Amino acid sequence: MRISKHLLAAAALLAFAVSPAMAYEKGDWILRAGVGTVAPDSDNLVLPDFPADGINTTVEVDDGTSLTLMGTYMFTDNWAFDILAAWPFSHDINITVVDTLPPGSTASLKIAETDHLPPTFSLQYHFLPDAAFQPYVGAGVNWTTFFSTDVTQEFTDLLGITSLDLDDSFGLALQLGADWVFDNNWLINIDFRYIDIETDATASDGTDSLEIGTVAIDPYVYSINIGYRF
Repeated sequence: MRISKHLLAAAALLAFAVSPAMAYEKGDWILRAGVGTVAPDSDNLVLPDFPADGINTTVEVDDGTSLTLMGTYMFTDNWAFDILAAWPFSHDINITVVDTLPPGSTASLKIAETDHLPPTFSLQYHFLPDAAFQPYVGAGVNWTTFFSTDVTQEFTDLLGITSLDLDDSFGLALQLGADWVFDNNWLINIDFRYIDIETDATASDGTDSLEIGTVAIDPYVYSINIGYRF
């Protein structure tokens, strides 16, 4: 959140140095491409007394960065429909094991790596379509699909787990961003989102399956893009 505040403040200052540009209008398409980071919440799943009494295991998903693509259609001067797409994001999945009984110990281990795609569909409101600095908010739905989930050899050696399956997720998505139009058609964009992503994780040893629980990823997504209006 602190990062987004600094970015928006810098953008507001930059807007004063940009000359007025042609307004967004009904029927315009805005295509944006850039780089985004998916930053999951911490402590995505806590498993008390797993794999044994007196041992707590925390599952955490690390950040992932990839290429992003956004397409926006202005169906009025203020209201728009937005689609977020991306090249697959890749994340490491780690566990921290804490022995809660004396003398106590802590160990961390990478257990898997997964790729995902997070297509998101949002309804946007643009506050200042006539200005060079054009902030907007949005809300919509996200569908996240996980694939290419591979467990590490260390995890297999530790617990005998040979595969990990992550279910698809459907959830709410909230959006805050702004365009800085520096030409009639070209623009720079900063986009910030919160996405409700939860996936049910199932582990297998090749014979039996175990439902581990629901991994609450709930990431913040930051991206910076360059765009063109048609």
